[in-house]
Order: sequence, then C-alpha cells, then structure tokens
Amino acid sequence: MSGFRPQFWPTVLALPTVLLCLGLGVWQVHRLAWKEGLIAARAAAVAAPAIPAPSSGAAARGMEFRHVSASGVLLNDKELFVAATAPDGSAGFHVLTPLREADGRIVFINRGFVPTALRDRDRRPMGEPGRPVQVRGLLRLPSKGRPNWFIPDNRPDLNYWFWVDLPAMARADHLDDVAPFYIDADATPNPGGWPKGGLTRLALPNHHLQYAITWFSLAVAMIVIYVLFHRRDREHR
Repeated sequence: MSGFRPQFWPTVLALPTVLLCLGLGVWQVHRLAWKEGLIAARAAAVAAPAIPAPSSGAAARGMEFRHVSASGVLLNDKELFVAATAPDGSAGFHVLTPLREADGRIVFINRGFVPTALRDRDRRPMGEPGRPVQVRGLLRLPSKGRPNWFIPDNRPDLNYWFWVDLPAMARADHLDDVAPFYIDADATPNPGGWPKGGLTRLALPNHHLQYAITWFSLAVAMIVIYVLFHRRDREHR
C-alpha cells in the first residue's frame, strides 16, 4: 500500500463509524460478562436449599430466586389479578393472594396462573383453602417502578394489574405490615388444580456475544470498504 493517501471525506465518514462499531462491540462484551454473572447468580440461588422467608427487606435483597417457605392463612377474598399468559400462550391471570402469618405480617403469594374463565373465585372453590397453609416457592423482589415504558398502568379500581407494585397492592387491599417481597408458589398442586404454580420464568436471554460479533464485523467491513475504495480510486487515477 505504498503511496496510500487517505481522502478527506471518506476518512471523515469511515473513522467515526469504525470507532462507534468497535465501541459498541466492546460494550456488548462487558454486557456479556454482566449477563453471565446474573445467570450464574440466579442458578446458584435456585439450587440453594430452601429456608424460611426472611424477616426484613434488607435480608431479602440478596435472596431473590431462593426457595423459601411461609405459613399462615390465605386471605382469599383479597385476591389480586396480574395479567399473564400460560406457557401455551393462552390468556389469563396470576393470582396474588395475601398470606397473613402468625405474627400478623402479610406476605403476598403468587399462587400461580388461572385462565380468564376462572378468574371468578366461585368457579374454583376447592383451590381457596380457609385453613392455615404452608407455601413454598421462590422469593421475588418487585421492580422499583414500571418495568418497561410500554407496559400499561395498573388499574387498582378494576383489580387489573400489569406488574407487581406491592405498596399499591397493599393500599388496594387495605393491608398494613406488608413484606417488601413476594413468593412465587412452586408447582405443588392446589386442590382442584387451580391456580397452577411453578411457572416462574427463570431463563435470561443472552445474545450479547452475537451482538458483539455483529458490531466487530461491521467495523471490519467498513475498514475493508475504505481500503478498497482508495485502491480502486488509485487505480483509476
């Protein structure tokens, strides 16, 4: 490439593009390491032995997706319904029911999925125990706000929720002393078969390696185009 003379405007266009693609590729490599750490931490939490539900929010912060248990009485008349889809794609709701523990604390339990036709409690009376129960499942921490901008606002007035907002849910149910976490019930069958628990989605998408390869490939492609342009221009001259 003796006599190579970069032209001004092709260089002005190509150089920022190459730097941008390289920067995005490096960013995706960092994101890959971050996501792999999340996946490993979640897998470790799920595999850990079950323990009683924590007594405070501070203790719960490092326990998300850990198997926990809680005992008490389900306040079935205060069920809340979060819009959801079943694994087969059918529409329905997750049933969040307050559990009153012996000391009076309330822990919301995501008891699982019910199809839209079974939202009415009267259609699944066997699944509404009035006796004390022990619930086992995965500890979950609610998001600190709306998870995504495209998720609609919750409608407490209609008991129609799109995301878990424990303070708002406590207000809607007129409950005090509510734990700052909730529990996704495991797959232990409920009488009558509904709600159906054990449907927590544990998999985390991880496409950062593909994204990194794409950005680095675009940077290489831009360099090749830049060099070929100058070679062809030199031959033409």
